[in-house]
Amino acid sequence: MKFWLFWLTLVLFHSASGQESGRWPSPLSSIEVKNLDLIAIDSRDQIFISSTTGDIFLYQSTGVQSNLFSPPRQGRLQQLEASWTVNIFSFSADLQSYRILDRFLNPLVEKDFLTYGITLPRAATLGNNNVIWVYDEADLSLKSLNYSQGELIQSQPLNLILSPEQLAVQEIKEYKNRVFLRVKDSGIFLFDNQANFIQSLPVSGKGRLCFYRENLLWIHENSLQIFSLTTQETFTLGPLPQAEIQSIQIGQKVVVLASQDRLWIYPLPEFLKTF
Repeated sequence: MKFWLFWLTLVLFHSASGQESGRWPSPLSSIEVKNLDLIAIDSRDQIFISSTTGDIFLYQSTGVQSNLFSPPRQGRLQQLEASWTVNIFSFSADLQSYRILDRFLNPLVEKDFLTYGITLPRAATLGNNNVIWVYDEADLSLKSLNYSQGELIQSQPLNLILSPEQLAVQEIKEYKNRVFLRVKDSGIFLFDNQANFIQSLPVSGKGRLCFYRENLLWIHENSLQIFSLTTQETFTLGPLPQAEIQSIQIGQKVVVLASQDRLWIYPLPEFLKTF
């Protein structure tokens, strides 16, 4: 009898703990942004937001706007990257160019990809050690270049690795010396930092790439999904605090949830810290 009471108590405790672990704290702030498009968070939890016209806004986690960069040539961005220590990277496929800014949104570098012989860039991102990764649809290749030295480093033809339907690359992101390609209707493909193919990931998420520790996160039917890069398992972490959430990005101590025209900034929930 005592065994069954102990077992029942243990089950109820774990059930209560699971419910507690899915709770979201109160938001730090909420920001309404007209024509909200991309979101990036730097290592100090500053939040960078691009509009559909290519303007870049800098916000603090308190919701206070600190700065604004409006480019002389307007064009929608396909990538906004702020996770590296010093620089902010933006890429526009419409303009076929990239721009690197400092933390205060002062432009440092702006170049056309034609400088490197890349004629049809579809996705690009900033990597480690002054590297830019770019997918050139002209020859279906994943390329890396050193922007400080102005030279192309390597080129990996993806049509020798992936099938034709897996070549609609929408996003590239380097994370912990690995390169992730998000491909329309095909999922996510993983490469090493020498552009060697490793594997395709069993992830069905369609949102922007978001990482936390050794996990990949995305939104599915108003629930937070997480895929462990270590165990290759997928978990559901419960419902989101707002029904209209379309994307998520995670910083050091904050989580940003975004709808079509508004974002909410939350302190990092306990259930993510202890995952």
